[in-house]
Amino acid sequence: MAPGKREAAPPLWPVEARLAALLPDLLVFRKPGESEPELATAQGVLLGVHVTGFTALMDRFSLTCKSEHDMDKLAHIFSYYISDIVEHVLCFGGDILNITGNVLLALWTVKQNQLSDIITLVAKCSLEIQEKFGIYHTREGQDLQLKIGLSAGRISQVIIGDEQRQFLLVIGRDVDDVQLAQRLAQANEIVLSWNCWELCEKYMFEVEIMRDDEAVKLRDMRLIDPFDFDEHFDKCLDYLPHYRTSADTLRTALELDPDSALEQTLRKHIMKNLLKKIDEGQPVEYISEFRTVTIVLVSLEFHKTAWKVHLCHLIQEAALYISTAIEKGGGQLSRIFMFEKGCMFLCIFGLPGDKKQNECAHALESSFSIFSFCWENLSETKLVSISVTNGPVFCGVVGAVARHEYTVIGPKVSLVARMITAYPGMVSCDEVTYLRSTLPAYNFKKLPEKMMKNISNPGKMYTYLGHRRCVMFGKRHLARKRNENQPLLDREKELEAFRMAQQECLQHQMGRAVLYEGGKGYGKSQLLAEINFLAQKQGHRVVPLKLKEADSKQCFYAVQTLMAIFFEVDVCPSYYRQECLQRQLRGMVEEPLHCLFNDLFFVKFPLSFKVSHMDDRARQKEIGLCFVHVLQKAVRETPLIFLIDEAQFMDAASWEFLGTLLASVPIIMVMTLTPAGPLCGWAQHFLQCPQATLVPISMLAATSLFRMACWELGVVSIPQELQIYLLRRCFGNPLYCQALCQDLLSRDILLFHDLPEEEEENKWENLSASAMKYTMYSISPASAEETQDLCVCTVKDDVHLETVPLPPLLKDLAVNQLDELSPEEQLLVKCAAVIGHSFHVELLQHLLPGWDRHKLLQVLRALVEVQVFHWITKSQELPAEPVLVPSSVEMLEQTTEKERKSAPGSASPGKLHEESPPLETEVLEFGVPLLQAAARELWPKEQQRALHLECACFLQELACRCGSCHRGDFVPFHRFAICSAKRSSGMSRFCSYKDTGSVLTRVVTERLQLPSPQDSFQSQTKPLQSQEPFSSGRCRTEGDFLDGVKRMLAQTSPEKGMWAAKPCHCDRVLKLVLAPLTLHCLVVGENTCAFYYLLEAAAASLDLADNYMAFFYLRKASSLLGQPSAFSFLRRRTVHICQFEEATFCRLRSEVCFNMGQITLAKKLARQALRLLKRNFPWTWLGVLFQTFLEQYWPSCFLSRPANNPSANKKKLAILQQQVHCLSLLWQLYNLDATASNRRFAYLATLMQKNLAEEFGDEAQVISTYVDLSRYSQSVGDREAWLRSEKVAIQKSSACWLSRVDSLATAQLLQALAYTKLCLGHLDFAISLGFQAYEICRHFRIRALENLVLAVLFRSAFLEKKFALCVRVLESQWALISQGHDVLGLACFYSACLDLLLYGKGWRCRPFRECLRFVQRHEHSCVLASRSNIMLGLHSSLAMWFAQDAQWELFEHHLRKARQLVERTNASLFGSHGFVRFLECQVLMVHRMPEGVCVNIPPETRGQMLQYFKGFFSRCVTCPVYHQWVTELKASVMRCGNRESVLLTDTCLTEIWLEEGFLKDSPSAEGQLGVEALDRAAGIKGNKEEEIRESAC
Repeated sequence: MAPGKREAAPPLWPVEARLAALLPDLLVFRKPGESEPELATAQGVLLGVHVTGFTALMDRFSLTCKSEHDMDKLAHIFSYYISDIVEHVLCFGGDILNITGNVLLALWTVKQNQLSDIITLVAKCSLEIQEKFGIYHTREGQDLQLKIGLSAGRISQVIIGDEQRQFLLVIGRDVDDVQLAQRLAQANEIVLSWNCWELCEKYMFEVEIMRDDEAVKLRDMRLIDPFDFDEHFDKCLDYLPHYRTSADTLRTALELDPDSALEQTLRKHIMKNLLKKIDEGQPVEYISEFRTVTIVLVSLEFHKTAWKVHLCHLIQEAALYISTAIEKGGGQLSRIFMFEKGCMFLCIFGLPGDKKQNECAHALESSFSIFSFCWENLSETKLVSISVTNGPVFCGVVGAVARHEYTVIGPKVSLVARMITAYPGMVSCDEVTYLRSTLPAYNFKKLPEKMMKNISNPGKMYTYLGHRRCVMFGKRHLARKRNENQPLLDREKELEAFRMAQQECLQHQMGRAVLYEGGKGYGKSQLLAEINFLAQKQGHRVVPLKLKEADSKQCFYAVQTLMAIFFEVDVCPSYYRQECLQRQLRGMVEEPLHCLFNDLFFVKFPLSFKVSHMDDRARQKEIGLCFVHVLQKAVRETPLIFLIDEAQFMDAASWEFLGTLLASVPIIMVMTLTPAGPLCGWAQHFLQCPQATLVPISMLAATSLFRMACWELGVVSIPQELQIYLLRRCFGNPLYCQALCQDLLSRDILLFHDLPEEEEENKWENLSASAMKYTMYSISPASAEETQDLCVCTVKDDVHLETVPLPPLLKDLAVNQLDELSPEEQLLVKCAAVIGHSFHVELLQHLLPGWDRHKLLQVLRALVEVQVFHWITKSQELPAEPVLVPSSVEMLEQTTEKERKSAPGSASPGKLHEESPPLETEVLEFGVPLLQAAARELWPKEQQRALHLECACFLQELACRCGSCHRGDFVPFHRFAICSAKRSSGMSRFCSYKDTGSVLTRVVTERLQLPSPQDSFQSQTKPLQSQEPFSSGRCRTEGDFLDGVKRMLAQTSPEKGMWAAKPCHCDRVLKLVLAPLTLHCLVVGENTCAFYYLLEAAAASLDLADNYMAFFYLRKASSLLGQPSAFSFLRRRTVHICQFEEATFCRLRSEVCFNMGQITLAKKLARQALRLLKRNFPWTWLGVLFQTFLEQYWPSCFLSRPANNPSANKKKLAILQQQVHCLSLLWQLYNLDATASNRRFAYLATLMQKNLAEEFGDEAQVISTYVDLSRYSQSVGDREAWLRSEKVAIQKSSACWLSRVDSLATAQLLQALAYTKLCLGHLDFAISLGFQAYEICRHFRIRALENLVLAVLFRSAFLEKKFALCVRVLESQWALISQGHDVLGLACFYSACLDLLLYGKGWRCRPFRECLRFVQRHEHSCVLASRSNIMLGLHSSLAMWFAQDAQWELFEHHLRKARQLVERTNASLFGSHGFVRFLECQVLMVHRMPEGVCVNIPPETRGQMLQYFKGFFSRCVTCPVYHQWVTELKASVMRCGNRESVLLTDTCLTEIWLEEGFLKDSPSAEGQLGVEALDRAAGIKGNKEEEIRESAC
């Protein structure tokens, strides 16, 4: 007969079946007795299976120092191995009594005349077990083997316990015999006890008699005809009444009818925490956890003379006391098992739901109490030994589905058993328990090291001696010392409370107390250290004290120690203590009263007559009076401060005395409190007195937390992913931040890079430091010289910070909080932890089997109330950016001079309001530090992997653009392009996960596949239809287009509520879907899907103008592809991708490099992407000429005909879209440098882009392409092509802009029109168009374009001299760019701020010092070094500012840099603006600079200046808005003639610019430009000179 196949757990089991699966049939089918202990006897055959090599395997794992990973592998190996053996035994009708450690004990209960047949059955079972499972080879090189022992005869069954908890024991000679047979057996052997051999059919066995006739070694069975084992098996079934009757289950006990009496009986044999989970309906596979526990093993050896009944009563008495003592300390008695000489009790502290603080201390105290009880009360006890260990273990279910047990597995379990043998007759503990107990060292004694079997490094051992009073005072020092290199952060409010108390105490001569209350790790001890330093610096006398929990049990201990420190007797030798104290008391306390201090300070003054007649109460009162008198005299000489750390551990008598002292003596007391429960009455009274101030300590702000992390890591900046990691795990807790940073350093997952002063072009693999340098929180170096010695850090590419385990200390703190919740709340938190920091309610319900919506919301509300979770609402989102609401032009023009002067920076012609995203009632996030990481780590890895897979399957359906964007892929038509390459292999890739444990959940992994074309969305399969067209046809003129836009904006205004229903939420899709989905795929190991969604996440990040996060996702994708090699064929990839995805990967990297200023690398990657997309771009000028000729005259030769297959068409569209993106990047890259060669390349790229876009056929893409062509033409000064391209874009536009793609095209066109009107000088029109484009960009969150629109709006308002509007625009721009850390956007912003400072009549947005600091810090970055247009304007504006204050050296410095940039600029708006500022500097230098000032700048002749003016007019043809002003500047140079003939007193171009009306429609000026008009502008703020001096320093 062969064993049945492994069964799967049914989806729903009744409670009785779940209880029966945890217990043997011996308990399930027994008849309850009336008294405990209950003793019964029966005949049976025992089978003992011992797994050898398991302890050695655990020792190997313990040496690798990867406890979490190793415990998971260990539990997985054991569960998989033992489950097969359990199922095999069940198939042969055996009853699994227990699985203890690495030993399985099974019983066949039969009548005496049936023993021989059953022994044959069990022998056959044993032989098959050895044949199938005798050797298990592990990857670690340690084989697991089996030793099997058999015995038969009379078995005694004992029920130990009371009405609440009971245990089953089997005792008797035959139980000892099976243990002896196991010990005698070698690996892969079966040994029968002598009694079993005597009872069996000997002729059927081939055996070997062992020494002294103790046992028999079974070699094989003799199958003699007509003997047939199947017939024998059927015969034995008649002896086994509880053998299974159906093929659906292996045990009849699982199919019993509901019986409340039976259920109540079975519940007594199961631990409470497990019962709660069963009652909650948690699946078996959700019960197991990895956690740190404290294990207590109690061993009792009895005298051999003890009778069986008496022995049972001794065990009963011991069990009752041990259970009571352990439960008081927060532990549970797990199991009782017998051995040859006695019994053992396994107790566990810290099981799920039982985790408490100081569990090691409770375990030691409980152990010592048990040790004392057993010696004193159990008469027949020969030896009592107790061992205690602490460490990570697997707490969960092992075995088969039909029969399993809840147990603990880990190296510490083996160690605690070995310690019992090595250190008998005492309470021993390992070093971890000793350290974590925080008990006084004098309560322990170090033990000698001893060798232990299969344990290579047991570590130091100690014996616990119990609480002993020692002649010792408390610690005079504080818990922390002040770190001079790390200043106190965010504690100004707390320090101010101390200063106020100090001032009141000194002025009014009254006592003051300041009590700082905050959670653990909030920096209270560091605050005390700072106060200690400040007080000693001011000459105060400070008495510091650090208390512990044990100190609260000693009466008057705190005051005793404080006064010992005050008298300085705590540090002097004991023989000198009395003399020292006497010298201190002389003159302050009468000598007859000195003996009052004998017990307090451990001295021996002679007992006086006066004191001898006092009772204890009078003596205590007299001691208090003496202390008050002494302190009153002391504070007259020097102010006195008591510093008490952890004051919640102060005893009641000390609280009472300090309250009296505070009312009597002008003393300052500073204490810290950690909320850990209710304080005593005297403490409450102390807090309520008017002289005490309770100051709550809040968490650190995010910026302070990042500064602390920088100091801990020794860097000046940390990357954005590390910021998120610290914010989500620390929640502003300094201790957590410090511990996490140190843990990251110890794990070696950070890379450190030097911070160069100047950046250079780099390779993609080396861009991490450059990418994060300007996109993260940083500590600015004090000087430029320091920069060379500083460094930044990045996270290794193959490391996912979300999966980095917590340090053990922090994990225990979080698990303590988790175990305070109910079982259902714990399960919900654990499932939410797998999803991530933020999670959706529907996904959470998907992971909770059997939970309905009502139950889920009920538990969630309870968790929200205790702040474990909080709903993500508008208050939790990033700060909403200010929104400009355009007012009418008339309102803008009515801004009066009075308003500008009375409220600079506040009056607004454009009304502001805060727009927040709508309430997301279905999304929550964790609100408690560390909890998410700790709860996720509790899951076994296989189950965690299965849950991650469930999350990935769920989120896959949501991984697309939001509804307002009409769904679709972030990489256009992504799923169509990869379907043919990957759909065939996707199934096989996602079948790699196999369920290797019989009790783990069965997860069908084939569901997780790459998206298919059949799952495509509407926007990708058919064109969208417009709901309300602009007109009946296309917009043929500019007026038609603008009229249509106005009508559409009027119909979809926010006031009418039409846009509120369809905002763009792609940023939330990225945060809540794509980002966690990539992590789930990586954890599951499905790198193909992970790469797909990493590309999607990178594209979404670029779409949302978050370049750093795009780089982050692409860096992760790079790590999946493997390390690069000089030869492509040598590169070993861990994931295979199709050519389209490789091209998309190159294109996305090119765009990221372009945004980072890595121009050369960006060009290379864009060309590589085009080559992969079968579209080459020439390298030489000859190739450019030939390609340009072909594109102009034969563009059809490159075009391909559309295929008949719709899917093939979509794939072609995907390729065309990527080609268009690459070409758009290329013309922008080549257009950065205004050389003839680069212009040829840029022109070819625009031409190819136009032809491809027309082939693409998408209206939005065509419009966007012609807008790009218009921008290019304007930047190179081609006025005719500029206006023609814009006209074509308008003609091709229609009404389809309800989706985000079409709205983007419309907004681009509006921005281009506003840009054109600005360049042409139609400023009011440009402002109106800009507001329309801004409304669309803001609603659809088109952030990159929104920044450009705001730049156009500012320039238009600035040239129109509407400075109040300028300020509002800059505020909106700051809110937009400050969140994304965009250096280029910041440069544009600060350039505008400088313009406002120079010409804004007192209006300003940012001070000059901040603008200068930005330029000094970032001018050498690759991002700005490649943007000559912007840098020219910045340096020219700075030169203008310094010239106005006669700072000629600084003027010279920036003018020299500006001169180097002039030739590299183009005709764009920023280029023209920078050129104009440079010309102003030139004119100002001619008119105002004293002779001999410029040493490094050669004097400019009038001819050289006129050459600059000629260059401006020839280059900036397409920017006539500045022509009149430049003409006036040129005229001033012409009129100036000879420089010496002009008076140069207080001249400034600002006044000219403000007074002249050259920007109006009427070109006439009110006066002639002359020397008398060159006066200093009156609008410059009065404190400008001070700012200049500060910035110059």
